[in-house]
Amino acid sequence: MEKDLHGIVIEEEVLKENQHVILKLNIKEESDFFDGHFPEFKLLPAVAQFEIVTRLAGIYFGTKRFVPNIRRIKFSSPILPGTVALLEMKYDRAKPALTYTISDFTLQKMVYSTGTFEVHEA
Repeated sequence: MEKDLHGIVIEEEVLKENQHVILKLNIKEESDFFDGHFPEFKLLPAVAQFEIVTRLAGIYFGTKRFVPNIRRIKFSSPILPGTVALLEMKYDRAKPALTYTISDFTLQKMVYSTGTFEVHEA
């Protein structure tokens, strides 16, 4: 399994069962996702968050990275360099949909982004 995604490191699989995964991610300052976005106030772009979620969904659930329909997505707080986060993903094959939440590892009530989108198995 790929453990490093552009400087975003999976530190721990907190939960891994059937179609539910919770991962502890270290979003390192050196991540190339921060390059040029924004030089004076670096933050993890929304497209990078979506990239991480779709790539990890493919690894853990065998889904394609092609997303034909985003049902809901919300970016609530900026993710700064050095953040340690929890990524929770649930895959519902029947719908077929992936629901995710990225929250702060220490302050789990601090939610960075959430979403639900259509996915299909590879």
